[in-house]
Amino acid sequence: MSPEGKRHFWRDLRAQLPFLAWLVVLWMLLWGQFTLLAFVSGLVVAVFVTRVFRLPTVELSGRVNVFYAALFVVQFLWALLRGAVTVAIQVFDFRKQPGTAIIAVPLRYADDLVMTHVAVVSSLVPGSLVVEADRDRRVLYMHVIGVDGMDDVEKQRRIVLRWERRVVRALGDPAQYRALKADERARATAAGSSTKGGAR
Repeated sequence: MSPEGKRHFWRDLRAQLPFLAWLVVLWMLLWGQFTLLAFVSGLVVAVFVTRVFRLPTVELSGRVNVFYAALFVVQFLWALLRGAVTVAIQVFDFRKQPGTAIIAVPLRYADDLVMTHVAVVSSLVPGSLVVEADRDRRVLYMHVIGVDGMDDVEKQRRIVLRWERRVVRALGDPAQYRALKADERARATAAGSSTKGGAR
C-alpha cells in the first residue's frame, strides 16, 4: 500500500470510529447483554457491515455537548423502562385491545445523521417502531401501539419531535442547534405574549 493509501486508510478509519462504536452499542442493546462476548461479537459485526456494505462516509457535526449527551442517555434509559412497563400493562389489560396506528412524523431539524439517531431511538423504545423513512422529505413513518384517537397520535408525534430536539442539543451541528434555540425563543415569546394577553 502506498503512503498516500495508508494515510487515506487511517483517515477513513478515524472518521468511521464513532459509527463503529455506535454500532457496537446498538448490538449490545439489541441483545440485552453488556458482556465481553457481546462487545467482541458486536465489533466483528460492525467491522463486517462497514467494510462489506460500504456507504459514503457521513460527515459528523463536529459538535458534542457532553451535558446534553449525558442527559440524553438518562432520558433514553428512563424511556426504555417506562415504555416496557406501559406495553406490559397494555398487553395484560384484557378489558380492551390496545389500538395501533401508522403515523407520519415530519422532522424539523434533521439531516441524515440526526434522522438516523431519532429513528433508532424511537424504534428501541418499546411501543413504537419506525417502518419507513422518507429521506428526501425528512419524514419518519412509525407503527405505534396504545393509540385510541387523534390526541394519542399527536402525543406520539410530540414524543418523536422531543427526541429530535434532544439529539440536536447533544449532537446536532451548530446551524441545527441555532435553529432549535431560535424556535425555542420564539415559542417562549409567543407563550409570554399569550399569558400577558390573558392577564388583561
